[in-house]
Amino acid sequence: MVSDVIDRNERFRGILDRLTTKSIDDYYNPYRLFEWPEKLPEDMWWMSPELTTTHGTELAEKLTPEQLHTLSRYESVNFYSLNVHGIRELLIEVVNRIHTKGFETPSEFFHHFIGEENEHMWFFAEFCLRYGGRIYRQPAGASAGPAPSPKIESLLVFCRIMIFEELVDHYNSTMAADKRLHETIRAINRIHHQDESRHIAFGRELVDLLYQDVKRTATEEELLEISHYLRRYMTHSFETLYHPQVYRDAGLDRPHEVRRALLDSPARAQAEDRAFRKTTKYLERTGIIR
Repeated sequence: MVSDVIDRNERFRGILDRLTTKSIDDYYNPYRLFEWPEKLPEDMWWMSPELTTTHGTELAEKLTPEQLHTLSRYESVNFYSLNVHGIRELLIEVVNRIHTKGFETPSEFFHHFIGEENEHMWFFAEFCLRYGGRIYRQPAGASAGPAPSPKIESLLVFCRIMIFEELVDHYNSTMAADKRLHETIRAINRIHHQDESRHIAFGRELVDLLYQDVKRTATEEELLEISHYLRRYMTHSFETLYHPQVYRDAGLDRPHEVRRALLDSPARAQAEDRAFRKTTKYLERTGIIR
């Protein structure tokens, strides 16, 4: 049973205690923390240019600085929209498991996790609605099909949560330190990075334990399918940053063709590798992906 694996692991219990204490010590009220200017300047970057989907491509060389700033504005809103949708999905999965059989030990930390993620979803949505006037819709996720067992289902759930959080944190940590961005943008990325560092530490420990438990009974075919699915999921997650409506709103012609060309660019593969460098290294080291 998962609960047996977790309960017997003193290291994990110690990590949970430290992360829970840090969540309490670092608590802040997001509804009072942020200053929301009426408008943000449009003649500047809203996302670090190295993180934009056109960076390093032929298209970027053809656009004017004004067009690149405009595009970064809509890509920024899409990125925070991704956070809203991703957080909602992970909250559903964690709420479904809190105080259930097999997850008794991490349930106290789940309470802090749920509270923090709910507040993250609020300030990302607030940014989108204030400065973009919308929350972009997102395509359906990469389907894994029905899981062969509850153990594998839970493993895939927490792998998806970890992958999502590590992808987002790659962007957060870069933008938090980027002085080319407005302080409001830097602030929301900085505070999210602060919280996500705890969530990522927790996620990696839990995923490792869940995988060790799954390995005891899963077939080689099932383990291989887990690996294939997670690689597909990482690619799908990264490709959601390439949104045709973003290109349309930024005034680019034939937005679906723009998206296809950018996805086919060598720069996209390089950017995906950079974004998931630490995640891929962890998943390969643990054997979760082959």
